Amino acid sequence: MLDFITEKVNSWDYLRSCGLPVFIYGMGDGANKILRVFEEKGIACAGFFASDEFVRGHSFKGHLVHKLSEIEAAVKEFVIVLAFGAGYDSLYNRIMDISQRHILIAPDVPVVGDGLFTYEYCLANSDKLRRVYDMLADDLSRRTFADVINFRISGKPCYLHRCTVPRSDIFNGIISLDENEEYIDMGAYNGDTVREFVNITGGKYKRIFALEPDSRNYKKLTANTADIPRLHTFNAAAWDTDGEGEFSDRSGRNARLSNEGQRIKRIPLLRGDSLTENATIIKMDVEGAEMQAIKGCASSLKNGAKLICALYHRNEDIFEIPLAVHEMNPNLKLYIRHLLYIPAWETNLYAV
Repeated sequence: MLDFITEKVNSWDYLRSCGLPVFIYGMGDGANKILRVFEEKGIACAGFFASDEFVRGHSFKGHLVHKLSEIEAAVKEFVIVLAFGAGYDSLYNRIMDISQRHILIAPDVPVVGDGLFTYEYCLANSDKLRRVYDMLADDLSRRTFADVINFRISGKPCYLHRCTVPRSDIFNGIISLDENEEYIDMGAYNGDTVREFVNITGGKYKRIFALEPDSRNYKKLTANTADIPRLHTFNAAAWDTDGEGEFSDRSGRNARLSNEGQRIKRIPLLRGDSLTENATIIKMDVEGAEMQAIKGCASSLKNGAKLICALYHRNEDIFEIPLAVHEMNPNLKLYIRHLLYIPAWETNLYAV
């Protein structure tokens, strides 16, 4: 019984039946994904708006892009659908302020893969969801797990707002570091999380291994970390075998293994265990390849390595990844936290 799931009306069903004009906030890939679901579900889009600084005569899908104030002046009551991610304070606060004045829905569409995260999807995977809920290490993890699931069903940002914790809570309450750490950063981007690790340890650690597959990001990584000692960087992707794979290059922070896109190239694939089987902490944010990356770090995880792993790229990640880690090493305690972000793109597993 999934008693921790209280939302049973999917965001898409609400949008189809609410009887109010539906305006999409944002343009780009997120809006395109949402429009595809709108077409599938028979949801009408009344128009688009963007933040004031982006409204300069733009059009999107044949619609003039408005300011919110223009829609407010013309339409008495309407629903807003958020079509982009908000991960910094000023934008997040703006969205939460809008949600106090209007009905605002942030519908869940997977970053990678197909299908939708709905109440019916939860029922179909109820045994796995229940197992994860019961194995989590503390009450906050269970509340966060429930809030994120209820958000993904309903699209209501209040669920994320109430379970968001500051980033400092992770290293002050869950993960502790010392001078004996061997750190693998999978999906190192521009070096921000490498720098965070160095700052937290005060520069006292054994070694750092950083993997970044995107060529532009990799240049930023090497430039931004040139002063960091005992750091080994690799223009490669994390996987469960060593070899080569096709990669959609220059996709920014969301770069991933794919044979679709404008710039496809072959890049090295590396197991974490090929770098070291004695990693003490591993971070994975690898755009949907987390399950393969976990398998590639089996030796370190079985030896008790601490793990930070994204749970939001694929629909199934929120239950399949914790179950896989638990099966690999049942002695690891599993925590879930959500950092500031709408939608649930900063929901992570912490295993210690």
